[in-house]
Amino acid sequence: MKFVDFVKIEVSGGRGGNGCLSFRREKFIPKGGPDGADGGKGGDIIFEAAPGTLTLADFQYEKKFQAGHGQPGKGGLKSGAAGEDRIITVPCGTIVYDDDTGEILADLVEPGERVVIARGGRPGRGNAHFANSVRKTPRFAEKGDEGEEKRLLLELKLIADVGLVGFPNAGKSSLLAAISTAKPKIAGYPFTTLSPNLGVLSVDDQKIVIADVPGLIEGAHENKGLGVYFLRHLERTRFLVHLLDLSSGSAEDVLDQWKIVREEFRAYNAMAGDRLPGEEREDLLSRPCIVVGNKIDLAGTADVDREVRSFMEREGIPYFTVSAMTGEGIDGFIPAIVSLARNNPRPAGATRLVAPETPEPVRQRRKKEPVSIVRLQDGSGFRVVHEALEKILQRYDFEHEDAILKFARLVRRFRIEELLEENGAQKGDKVYIGDLEFDFEPDKVME
Repeated sequence: MKFVDFVKIEVSGGRGGNGCLSFRREKFIPKGGPDGADGGKGGDIIFEAAPGTLTLADFQYEKKFQAGHGQPGKGGLKSGAAGEDRIITVPCGTIVYDDDTGEILADLVEPGERVVIARGGRPGRGNAHFANSVRKTPRFAEKGDEGEEKRLLLELKLIADVGLVGFPNAGKSSLLAAISTAKPKIAGYPFTTLSPNLGVLSVDDQKIVIADVPGLIEGAHENKGLGVYFLRHLERTRFLVHLLDLSSGSAEDVLDQWKIVREEFRAYNAMAGDRLPGEEREDLLSRPCIVVGNKIDLAGTADVDREVRSFMEREGIPYFTVSAMTGEGIDGFIPAIVSLARNNPRPAGATRLVAPETPEPVRQRRKKEPVSIVRLQDGSGFRVVHEALEKILQRYDFEHEDAILKFARLVRRFRIEELLEENGAQKGDKVYIGDLEFDFEPDKVME
């Protein structure tokens, strides 16, 4: 399976169903009252973290997602059915961004975790909704609202207990295969692993997930080699295993591998581009780690091993030697991983890189915003700018008899005529409110 951890998609909530304009007409009831019902709510776009999904590759083939539309209301007070929600499954560890604003909308960590990303449109109200003691036969019903539309960036950051790091060709894939159930592709040249591999080490009652992160080189934090593209996969790990290639040269050359990787961690921590304000998170340098010298089966590695071991003992860092190819030393190395896993349990929520979704705030009464009148530059008319007014008019169906009357009341309520005249509008000028276009005929509208 191709490993994909960045993808852009578009999502749209369902449109709300239109309200119904209807009157009760039955035998012996010639003048029944209004019985047009409301439409159904539009379906939501919901993201769900699924443990069986390991990559975002499926989104390369399907990039647009639409929730179901609400059904229109019917006569006899029969409300329309709600639109079907669209549930999109993503791997655990997926961060959802608004691609237009860069805002983080969700960080899905736990299996089964859900979040509504794009809400369906509000349904239109039927004419039965507008009946009262004064208006007994309303000939008006609303249209449903469009659902929310969003362009999203999905980013996957692996959730693993152990991060296996080292230079290209150090033998990480071979070591992962030797200690876990993973079967990665293995070859003897740098950058064999171009995507992270996951393995599971099962010991007693524990299952430890190990991530083989592609080889790091000097300058990785500047996106050289495979760079930041894979460094970020280490952020959710509990502890790290540094793998050194003992056959790569002198002891000084081998220790340079260790120092360069640590320096890359330091530079990457300084970037800290995705932390929330005030968030405290353990950086990669302070994360618990052990060091493993690999390829001790090759000639000339014994002297290098002694010097590297001496250095690690002085630094107080646990050090092991293995041969991932022959299996030598693996049995002694596995208990160290198990011990670290037990001593560094995953705290609840510690892998979450952003705060979980907070409940929607209680709606407060909005301050009355002024109506703006803008004269169009080409001299073709005037545009009335007012967010609430534009939204109300989107719900009006001007094929209904009472829609013009309700529109006239809005014009009076928002003092549209006075404001247009103050800005120089003349009888017959074109006026635009949202998608609505009409000629300025003040006396006629008021009549």
